[in-house]
Amino acid sequence: MTSGPGIVITGASGRMGRMLIETVRASDKCHLVGVTEREGHDWIGQDLGEALGGAALGVPVVSDAIEVFKNAQAIIDFTSPAATVAHAELAAQARAVHVIGTTGMEETDLGKIAAAARHAPIIRAGNMSLGVNLLTKLTQMVAEALDDDFDIEVIEAHHRHKVDAPSGTALMLGEAAATGRGVSLSDVRDSGRDGITGARKRGDIGFTAIRGGDVVGEHDVVFAADGERIVLRHLATDRGIFARGALKAALWGQDKGPGEYDMMDVLGL
Repeated sequence: MTSGPGIVITGASGRMGRMLIETVRASDKCHLVGVTEREGHDWIGQDLGEALGGAALGVPVVSDAIEVFKNAQAIIDFTSPAATVAHAELAAQARAVHVIGTTGMEETDLGKIAAAARHAPIIRAGNMSLGVNLLTKLTQMVAEALDDDFDIEVIEAHHRHKVDAPSGTALMLGEAAATGRGVSLSDVRDSGRDGITGARKRGDIGFTAIRGGDVVGEHDVVFAADGERIVLRHLATDRGIFARGALKAALWGQDKGPGEYDMMDVLGL
């Protein structure tokens, strides 16, 4: 007998989709009620278990999100900005918790997410891990304590397949540093240096992105002054930490009203 909220996973065939499916199926606090993939994908119409190379699970892979969202209490979404925006509207109509781990969204996307959050809870974070969210809090605290004599650089590394840069986590860390400094990140962000760039501008927050191999995720926040440096670091070696965090968020959101939340809310930080 199944118990707990019914969960839908979007983008079932992707790296995170597979990990999320495994995490939800292993939990005794929820159950999997549906999965989606983009229209035209080879998995559409197949049983999920068979698509994964195993025994049938009785869960078909569908492209019509409405079909499965109506039976869900939560949707966990690590897809693309366009897909996530569309999912947000449908999740709001279903009054389901929408957990968003998608990165690379533009301001217009975030505006649509905010509109959907007026009707249902949305939990969105650039990174779902406990460690990264602690790092984010520490970054803000250190930035509050140090003045502009300390230059701030956010350095991130990911696998060769990642399509956006800087990573959502790097931007989350940059936002935390900017908040600590009492400035807007958009006013002090410095990324994509190349060629004769001139001297670094005092107070800027710099970003560097590294791509290669199968790196799950590495993030350093460097506070550098004359004669000393402070380095805050998080290394992820298992993508499962993101799936476990996302499921924690989906369960946390079950008794929450409409609105926008993040992992700081989920973790009580």
